[in-house]
Amino acid sequence: MGKRIPQDKKFVSDIEIIDIAEEGRGVAKQDELVMFIEKAIPGDIVDVELLRKKKNLVEGKVTAVKTPSPHRVEPFCKHFGVCGGCKWQHMNYEAQLHFKEKYVNNVLTRIGKVDTSAMETILGSQETSYYRNKLEYTFSNKRWLTNKDEQTEDQDMNALGFHVPGRFDKILDIDHCYLQADPSNDIRNSIRAYAADHGISFYDLRAHQGALRNVIIRTASTGEVMVIVVFAYPTQEQIDQLMEFISVKFPTLASLLYIVNQKGNDTIFDQEIMVYRGRDFIYEEMEGLKFKVGPKSFYQTNSAQAYELYKITRDFAGLTGEETVYDLYTGAGTIANFVARNAKQVIGIEYVPSAIEDAKINSELNDISNTKFYAGDMKDVLTIPFVTAHGKPDIIITDPPRAGMHADVIKCLLDVEAPKIVYVSCNAATQARDIELLSGKYQVDRIKPVDMFPHTQHVENVVLLTRK
Repeated sequence: MGKRIPQDKKFVSDIEIIDIAEEGRGVAKQDELVMFIEKAIPGDIVDVELLRKKKNLVEGKVTAVKTPSPHRVEPFCKHFGVCGGCKWQHMNYEAQLHFKEKYVNNVLTRIGKVDTSAMETILGSQETSYYRNKLEYTFSNKRWLTNKDEQTEDQDMNALGFHVPGRFDKILDIDHCYLQADPSNDIRNSIRAYAADHGISFYDLRAHQGALRNVIIRTASTGEVMVIVVFAYPTQEQIDQLMEFISVKFPTLASLLYIVNQKGNDTIFDQEIMVYRGRDFIYEEMEGLKFKVGPKSFYQTNSAQAYELYKITRDFAGLTGEETVYDLYTGAGTIANFVARNAKQVIGIEYVPSAIEDAKINSELNDISNTKFYAGDMKDVLTIPFVTAHGKPDIIITDPPRAGMHADVIKCLLDVEAPKIVYVSCNAATQARDIELLSGKYQVDRIKPVDMFPHTQHVENVVLLTRK
């Protein structure tokens, strides 16, 4: 925790915002101080309340916008600023793309020592609202009260919505979310109303009590919808009543599931899934390929933009049909199966065994016979003996988690010396670090940022590395 600002230095005026950082905070400089200011965007001139200081960094919030930035727009969601999502919603989309592209350029140059002259224009998302295919909502009996709420009496303290940033036990009740298309909002609001009307208790996140814990809604480009209700301490009668209500209210659901989770955390990967109606999966489609998406499956949460990302990956790989491709961190094998028709064979490796089973199923579903999948820690599976046994890769596609690749994986890539590496990343900073580690044998030939998450600071980036 930083130091509180002394009272006589708590306010500053006419501060010009020159950049934007993570969490949607504007950046300003005054004397030797760098300021991170909530809800400010580049081009604003604002008055600021200084909240706390950390060495030569100061955190603050806007008290008045003296001159609004030309990039500033009115947020379209009434929950903006309280909900933890969509933190760039007060900045027009063209500016969002500009600053995401600038961020990728900066970290590749600064951390990776990359010549970014090969960088292509960022690919924006065609849809900037209702673009997510998965949302998870949390029940709480202690909802977050806004100033408007606090002025009214007889508060209903139940909530079904999102965590307030920094408060694990406080949930903002969501009326309408612009992240997921219909019928997502209707499903959430109907479940909330039914539970409240029938006295089904909402979860207490501190005491770990209550019947209803989470609702997960998954949609697909095929139009199929999955609903997963996560209970904590219900009676069987409450389960049956609520699930039957959802079944009747939304008869077109392809998958209606429930879980009883009494653990201390919300993860469902170790939980038994109960099918109430329909299948235990929905179908996603991409270029004629079908993918089974279950309640525990990983699938890119922006389906339309994932297709664009995979097309860029395939284009960077430059496949002719004769290549052996290694797909590292393959997940459910989506990229592996997507490129398989253009390759001789594809070898996928992934840490999560259940994801590998999904990958195999997806190959079978699409009559793809030139893929092989292996489960295990990447640094333990990807070894020289493994490469000797399965054939040296002509192309390596790697899409690691935000932490990037382990040092042992980098070392193996340097030893293997594949002619091409296509590096897909959700964290350009760790991607840049890894590229610098590979730079002894590889050069950067192409760079393409892709915006998967409008109104947030997150950006994907695809880099083509070729052997020197």
